[in-house]
Amino acid sequence: MKVLLIGGGGREHALGWKLAQSPHLRELVSAPGNPGLAALGRCAPVSADDVQVLVALAREERPDLVVIGPEAPLAAGLADRLREDGIAVFGPSAQAAQLESSKAFTKAFCDRHAIPTAAYQTVQTLKDARAFCTP
Repeated sequence: MKVLLIGGGGREHALGWKLAQSPHLRELVSAPGNPGLAALGRCAPVSADDVQVLVALAREERPDLVVIGPEAPLAAGLADRLREDGIAVFGPSAQAAQLESSKAFTKAFCDRHAIPTAAYQTVQTLKDARAFCTP
């Protein structure tokens, strides 16, 4: 199995390290990767935030699976775009990624579904923030 791993941080290194232990892994390509991931496979010098270039890379590499680590490309819709192209991907849709990428979205979601969470208020000004924080 050929896997394209998106990202270059510690989370992605942990994912790549575990993927490399699989007897099913034939090739690991990381974009952009890091020195630790370079020891496990090939790195492609592509920013993890550049959705268009990542989609083109996936088309070119033809991986069996794309694993997306960072939240930014998930929030930007990378998983959605790959799925539209028929590429197998491990990562949530842009809509689902809002739970990680938007704290305001997550707090409103918790409220709607009666999930306990700390008190909050979405504010636009420093004055409003101070008013909320000051009892």
